[in-house]
Amino acid sequence: MLSKKTGWFWKSSLIAIGFLQMVSASGCGTKQADKTISKAQERIEDRQEKKEKVTEICINLYKEATEEKRTGDLEMIRSIVSLFGENGYPAVDSRNQINMTESAQVVEFCEKVDKQKEAEITILVVDYTGGFVKYDLHTKDGKVEVSRSCYRYENGNMEKVATGSYLAEDWNYTEEGYLMFSGAWFSQELYVLTSSEAKEHTALRVQPLDETYRELSRKYLLPVGFEQNNMFLVDWNEDDFGDLDFYDVYDIFYPKVKGQPVPYTADKNLSVSAVYQIPKEEFEAVIMKYFNIDSETLQSKTVYDSKTSTYEYKPRGFEEVEYPEYPYSEVVGFTENSDGTISLTANVVFPYEGDSRVYAHEVVVRPLENGGVQYVSNRMIPSEENRRETWHTPRLTLKE
Repeated sequence: MLSKKTGWFWKSSLIAIGFLQMVSASGCGTKQADKTISKAQERIEDRQEKKEKVTEICINLYKEATEEKRTGDLEMIRSIVSLFGENGYPAVDSRNQINMTESAQVVEFCEKVDKQKEAEITILVVDYTGGFVKYDLHTKDGKVEVSRSCYRYENGNMEKVATGSYLAEDWNYTEEGYLMFSGAWFSQELYVLTSSEAKEHTALRVQPLDETYRELSRKYLLPVGFEQNNMFLVDWNEDDFGDLDFYDVYDIFYPKVKGQPVPYTADKNLSVSAVYQIPKEEFEAVIMKYFNIDSETLQSKTVYDSKTSTYEYKPRGFEEVEYPEYPYSEVVGFTENSDGTISLTANVVFPYEGDSRVYAHEVVVRPLENGGVQYVSNRMIPSEENRRETWHTPRLTLKE
């Protein structure tokens, strides 16, 4: 008996074969019918072979990555993605940092969804923790059924560690070249813990992106991101820092400067506000490494005690917690300026909302000779299509 986890194509194919066998047995069968049955059986065997082959393709690379402790290495991920592509599979990495292989197959599938034709495709998404997700997609009448299987390299084998399926609630192939879909699927493991279904929001870049753009994103934008900060949410520049929150900036860059987490933590009782006095030299050393700002300006943007030469610092509390789903900036153009700075044009991609361009912004950076960088400005690019950010929670003001 077929289990619920069995793919849709197994059911439909077996039904088709059964029907053809009935036709043949009833006396209506011909050599043509037998030939059709044979072809249908060949298709099923071919699909089964592909399902088994997908784990065999990559196992040696995963073994190598595990032994060398490189499961999260970008170049190792690139090698795995490329190998899947060489074997005919559309494949991409989970962070969309590598051009998708066999992307034409995905475009064709999306076109068939729009035309409400029946089609199927397998897409492989390589993650940075030693495994990949295999999406088996089937479309008919404009609807898309998603079957997902998660694989991990364990004990010398690629083990299937989770499966699930759902009907895509949202499906969109965007102007920016992303395939974005979402839905809820049942997971026995998750249900035991949360008594709810697992929800998935998937964003896969289908169209290629210049590698220089990707490198600029990884070097200057992704290390800042959008978690608990407004650095790329408001307009500011070196002449007017506007509403840029330097306390959030301090939290971002302290680990990069000091090589350890920020030691000024919130009280165990989140309803109690912990308050610290950070020595002037320590606070400014972090901020001034990434911004061309003088002490007087920085003090005007913070709470500074001139008597003790300290900056007052309050860790984020319960009221300032954010929902842990964030977008990321993706460079789509840049200009090298005569003063040595670089202007980066970036789209904000938000998988959780199924939006590959919440808005666009321009970030100007100043590369330094020692390999460092100073952030010069951020400018929101006006557009009627811009959407408001939904993920950010500002720090409470002193009055609040």
